Amino acid sequence: MLENLQIAFIGGGTMGEMIISRLLSTKIVQKADLIIVSDPVSARCLHLEREYGVRTTTSNIEAVLGTSIVILAVKPQVLAEVLGMLKDKIPPNTLVISIVSGASISSLCQGLNHPAVVRTMPNIAVQVGHGTTVWSASSSVTEIQRSHTQVILQALGKEFVTQNEHYLDMATALSSAGTGFIFLYIEAMIDAGVQMGLTRTQAQELTLHTIAGSVELMFQTDEHPAVLRNKVTSPGGVTAVGLYELEKGGMRTLISNAVLAALSRTQQLGNIGIRFDL
Repeated sequence: MLENLQIAFIGGGTMGEMIISRLLSTKIVQKADLIIVSDPVSARCLHLEREYGVRTTTSNIEAVLGTSIVILAVKPQVLAEVLGMLKDKIPPNTLVISIVSGASISSLCQGLNHPAVVRTMPNIAVQVGHGTTVWSASSSVTEIQRSHTQVILQALGKEFVTQNEHYLDMATALSSAGTGFIFLYIEAMIDAGVQMGLTRTQAQELTLHTIAGSVELMFQTDEHPAVLRNKVTSPGGVTAVGLYELEKGGMRTLISNAVLAALSRTQQLGNIGIRFDL
């Protein structure tokens, strides 16, 4: 519970909407009118009003007035403009929570001229309450504000706090972009099932349960994936043949390169986002 605190969302896009939905469905925020969303697209505002009963505005400055928590949910490419608009406008005791990819705590504090900033990186699974969010806070964030951050993030799934902000860029590459890599793998598995002769529904159900079961097995046994892989790989067996093809195709290297490329892009977006006039 956030004790009837006013929350402003700067940006009402996909991730912002997912967070709003979770806060309301889990009763972390019990009254929809405690949430105000600022978005430049009027149609988007109308959708959020109708779907969730929240208040909306096209003015960022209007949105932050009198709020206890401000959630920055804009694209990195427009961050500089938003920071310039909100500089010195956020109430002194307000907590700012950013979900902007690559934007550092120092750049946010400097751009807003505001000391209490939490940087987070949630992934798309927040939509169903199974998200993974790594977060870090500036030194000015109070214990109560840290508690509020945890309450919000726990409504989205699993949260991990770190004192080393550098881990957030890595979390973005591994956990946030990683969902896209996993969906591609799932898609490929389903397509292979269809190619063998299964219906798409059958292939999808088998694939999803196979992956979910494998993940649950790792959670419960806490064994290294190589140990579990060896348990299902008989000499000359069907798994061994399939694994050989994956290794021959460079699957490990491709995955590693994809994650490292995502890390590099996260850092580039952060550099784009901090180009603002002070």
